[in-house]
Amino acid sequence: MAIAVLYFAWVRESVGCGEESVDPPESVRTVSDLIVWLRERSDGHAQALEDMGRLRAAIDQNFVPLDAELGAAREVAIFPPVTGG
Repeated sequence: MAIAVLYFAWVRESVGCGEESVDPPESVRTVSDLIVWLRERSDGHAQALEDMGRLRAAIDQNFVPLDAELGAAREVAIFPPVTGG
């Protein structure tokens, strides 16, 4: 299942791109599984995705916890916590 993964802010800068299409193995069932799997793609991915406590996610433009099931997700966004002002 191909998933568009979007990266924002310093995550995007560390990974080196704002978006990529990935086809994770069937063992990748949750957002956190996806993040762990994505760490293997490059040193930039590993650095950006090392500390899951500093990450937030959305599936198909809906905020979700990192333990959320991917299901039939078409898009997963990964970004740092956001504050308003």
